[in-house]
Amino acid sequence: MLSYFHVVAVLVLSAVLAVVLDFVRRRQARQRTQDAEETAQRVLREARAEAEAIRKESEIKAKEVILQGRADAENESRERRRELQQLERRLTAREENLEKRGEQIEKREAEVTKLELGQRQREKSLAEREDQCRVAIEQARKELENAAGLTRDEAKRGLMEQMADEARHEAAKRIRLVEEEARAEADRRAKKIITIAIERLAGEFVAERTVSVVQLPNDDMKGRIIGREGRNIRAIEAATGVDLIIDDTPEAVILSCHNPIRREIARVALERLISDGRIHPGRVEEVVRKAEQEVEDNIREAGQKAIFEVGIHGVHPEIVKLLGMLKYRYSYAQNVLAHSIEAAFLCGAMAAELGLNEKQARRAALLHDIGKALTHEVEGSHAIIGADIARKYGESAKIVNAIAAHHEEVKAETILAPLVDAADALSGARPGARREMLESYVRRLEDLERISKSFKGVEKSFAVQAGREIRIIVEPRAINDDQASTLAQEVARKIESEMTYPGQIKVTVIRETRASDFAR
Repeated sequence: MLSYFHVVAVLVLSAVLAVVLDFVRRRQARQRTQDAEETAQRVLREARAEAEAIRKESEIKAKEVILQGRADAENESRERRRELQQLERRLTAREENLEKRGEQIEKREAEVTKLELGQRQREKSLAEREDQCRVAIEQARKELENAAGLTRDEAKRGLMEQMADEARHEAAKRIRLVEEEARAEADRRAKKIITIAIERLAGEFVAERTVSVVQLPNDDMKGRIIGREGRNIRAIEAATGVDLIIDDTPEAVILSCHNPIRREIARVALERLISDGRIHPGRVEEVVRKAEQEVEDNIREAGQKAIFEVGIHGVHPEIVKLLGMLKYRYSYAQNVLAHSIEAAFLCGAMAAELGLNEKQARRAALLHDIGKALTHEVEGSHAIIGADIARKYGESAKIVNAIAAHHEEVKAETILAPLVDAADALSGARPGARREMLESYVRRLEDLERISKSFKGVEKSFAVQAGREIRIIVEPRAINDDQASTLAQEVARKIESEMTYPGQIKVTVIRETRASDFAR
């Protein structure tokens, strides 16, 4: 429609202009008007045809949408009908199941009712039978009492006595089993406690006995010991097998090594280098060789001196050397060579009292720890190592067995073995023999007295025998004799749970009541 009006407006304007401008061109204008009219009619027809096509297409699409909607609705209704049918079938099945269950329940109720009636009848018959049995038992009891000549109470007492005897016998067996289990458990716990004690206490002795301190004339000497780029200190460590620790300690160098012989060689060599002043790798090797020879001479001299002091002879030179090496070994801060000499005299004295060979006892006790000289080089127990060494160098079978059995690792074959074991224990247990570091020693004494005074009724407590005994004085009015024994046990248990210590500690509770008067 818009195209049509536009064309008409153009034609009208064209006609007006044609009339105004040139009448001559009227005919041309008429022709053009006719052409324009034909064009306009053609355009109008095309527009009408296009509009009709669009309308028909729209009607077709609308019909398709309507048909699709109808199909969807029909599908949805069919699906709903299907679901309803399924629900109806389920409901029908459930109703049938409920009916069947109802019938089963009714049957069970009837059966339960029958069972209850039967149970009541059985209970009634059982009650009647119990009455009959009770009467029969009473009659049988009377007949048994008449036949046995014992009343019911007398028979009961006899049976109880028999049961008591059996119970005592069973209790004795149980007690024996419990004691055996307790011994096994005690052995396991004792090993665990010893392991923990070793772990806790080893650090103190390692710090004290695995290092040696060499004094220096001045701190400038530290630089000369280190050398250019550390050549001197590396040469010393390589030649001696010892670690040199040079720290902020004024005028001192620390030598650290678990092998006491190497540490002694390093100490002697370093002191000679410091006194000589010439410190370089070539000189280090020469001085270390001389120090090794000097220490070896000292070892042999110490071994020969120990043998001479104990009064024995015919000892193999290698055993003499091993004895001398014990001069540089310590056990709980006790010198092993001095301990061996002391054990030799103790063992000899005990052997003399028993009428045994005193020299043989001294010999066994002197050599009982020679295995400790090689524990850095050979794996195993020092008792077994020492026995192998003694056997190798011609010692008698008694001596070998005494060395191997002094820690009960092998069975003792002669009386000499327990004597050596006893002498070893006596030398180590002597008050002051195995000294501890002063601080830990004082702390242990203070802990003993503190634990003792923590109990009610304790008046005073004294740690004696180098901390191996604690004596507790109690108030006699607050603690009686029975309580004193219990107090000793409680103090001992508390000491075991709170302290770590070598050997054992004796707890003595003293309760004393004094009464006095004057005769005039």
